[in-house]
Amino acid sequence: MGTFGPQKQPRLRGCCSSDIDFATRKIAVHLTQTKVIDQNGDNFKTKTTSTFRNYDVDFTVGVEFDEYTKGLDNRHVKTLVTWEGDALVCVQKGEKENRGWKQWVEGGKLYLELTCGDQVCRQVFKKK
Repeated sequence: MGTFGPQKQPRLRGCCSSDIDFATRKIAVHLTQTKVIDQNGDNFKTKTTSTFRNYDVDFTVGVEFDEYTKGLDNRHVKTLVTWEGDALVCVQKGEKENRGWKQWVEGGKLYLELTCGDQVCRQVFKKK
């Protein structure tokens, strides 16, 4: 898929819930992230890098796996990523309901919607 840099990320504050420590929330709303996504069929390797923390996750679409979101919000969850048309949809089952994300590429941009409870954060990244 490629490497994507930030274009805009409105409403990030709403997705930084109270179960994330204060210092991490304050830093997160000011981060500039780069996303590297490698795809081989239904197998994905993703890297999210920033000056503060990095996070890697590899998954196969349709196969549930144990995920530890170390470097993000340090949660242990069961994660399942599926296709919904041309979009990847992730459902994370764990300590809270309605957690996950949806992402798709359109017109050279990566669109990412993060869901945390009743909050939805939309981010847009442009291809580098």
